[in-house]
Amino acid sequence: MAEPEPNEQPCVPDYGRSTLADVFGSVATSLGVSGWPDALGLPRSARWVILLVDGLGDANLAAAADCAPYLAGLREAQGRTLTSGAPSTTATSITSLGTGLTPGEHGIVGYSFRNPVSGGVLNALSWQRGLSALDVQPRLTGFERLARSGVDLTNVALARFAGTGLTECALRGARFVPVPDEGDHASRIGWVADAAASGDASLVYFYERELDHTGHGEGWQSSAWRHALRRVDTLARRLREALPDDVALLVTGDHGMVDCPRDRWVVAEDVPGLLDDVTLFAGEGRFRQVYAEPGHVVGVARRWSSVLGERAWVVTRDEAIDAGWFGPVQPRLASRIGDVLVGVRDDTAVMTRRQPNEFGLVGMHGSLTDAEMRVPLLVG
Repeated sequence: MAEPEPNEQPCVPDYGRSTLADVFGSVATSLGVSGWPDALGLPRSARWVILLVDGLGDANLAAAADCAPYLAGLREAQGRTLTSGAPSTTATSITSLGTGLTPGEHGIVGYSFRNPVSGGVLNALSWQRGLSALDVQPRLTGFERLARSGVDLTNVALARFAGTGLTECALRGARFVPVPDEGDHASRIGWVADAAASGDASLVYFYERELDHTGHGEGWQSSAWRHALRRVDTLARRLREALPDDVALLVTGDHGMVDCPRDRWVVAEDVPGLLDDVTLFAGEGRFRQVYAEPGHVVGVARRWSSVLGERAWVVTRDEAIDAGWFGPVQPRLASRIGDVLVGVRDDTAVMTRRQPNEFGLVGMHGSLTDAEMRVPLLVG
């Protein structure tokens, strides 16, 4: 497959109209709960299951439609998409989905970013021992708010995600059903179906990660990824078949994916002077958050722009906020965002030797390209 064409402009989320942050309010409205914004106009139902497929980008699904007849059929019939927030990464997306808030409101502003407690770098997936989720994301989640309306709420996910920082930031308030073996699709589907039938009204969040895991390791254009997509498609179809007719199923993704060959990598430490005047270096290969010494933000931005040229959007924090990348940004949360943001436009990746585990990646995401930002909105 040919190298992707660079986006002329970043795909800026249309918060309040068509993003992952708009899903929860529309589902709540569909459930008959008043006081929520209804951006998506979902069909009315007293029972919902949200299947979040990690790494299911709309462009990725379209390109491999033959591997996913059920999902591709829904896509062809409905043709609706959402965008993730910025950056297009799992921690940010799941928190936007689970809280109904923009990244600038909930503060999980990337894969990794400035730790608001210690001042170092916080990895939002691996978290930090002893750090409370409430110290980082104290606002009510959508589940906590919806619980007051009597809706039965369940989160079906891998057992080791119970009580993690990200789960508590994004999804607290839902009853957690631990999955010991994520390869046991029959048991997972059974637990979801049972939870969906609970109470007079219900909402079940169901997380599936195989596609993203395979894409990172093998690339989304690999045969392994296509095999994973077939399994996800079968999972979604069998889930729909197992659910009672009065349960609505919503399938979406948290981001898309771009394959980044090694000869397209820029290793930050190998470029003389690139990290001069930089105090913290966070984010991921497709979206770097660069924290500069006081008084050096403009110089750092110019240096990065000079090195990457047309391969990346290089902007300051203020420029990104003004352009709406993060939605409305709470003033107390602004310092979490990098002083300089580097979003890659083509199939380049900006790597760092400070995170050697990144050197095993093929498929990546995080930037504001259409391929990474747009995810399907499928209702079955």
